[in-house]
Amino acid sequence: MMTVTLYSRWAVRSTLLAAALAIPLAGAAAAGEPIGQIKTAAGTVAIERAGTSRPAAAGDRVQEADVVTTGADGTVGITFQDNSMMSLGPDSRLALDKFLFDTTTHDGVFESSLRSGTLAVKSGQIVQQTPEAMRVRTPVAVLAVRGTEFVVRAEAAR
Repeated sequence: MMTVTLYSRWAVRSTLLAAALAIPLAGAAAAGEPIGQIKTAAGTVAIERAGTSRPAAAGDRVQEADVVTTGADGTVGITFQDNSMMSLGPDSRLALDKFLFDTTTHDGVFESSLRSGTLAVKSGQIVQQTPEAMRVRTPVAVLAVRGTEFVVRAEAAR
């Protein structure tokens, strides 16, 4: 059985400060193109892409379908094209399922899956344009992000 805990936006402000810098990326990302950039990374952080895993560091780009993981000592902050920010705590696993963003209209879709661990989110321009366009899946729930900040934790049963 999995447990999911949701925290208010007030609890995440300091967590998101580490990833607060926006990156200038234009247009909707085509397959294999960056959708965001790692702004902060500490400890063990990796990106799984196309069946391979490699260490990740600040400055690395993430793509749609990547899985970002952190070890027991790892944390990572990622800023996306629409200025959404996500921070992962230790022992976390986040799949970047779908990301489409039009820099002119701010229309888009952002779907991710927190498979385990802790995730802090601050939504960006996609949600400002279309409130239901951002979703975070966990093993037991789907969270629709509607212009807010939150932290969610997914734990495996002990």
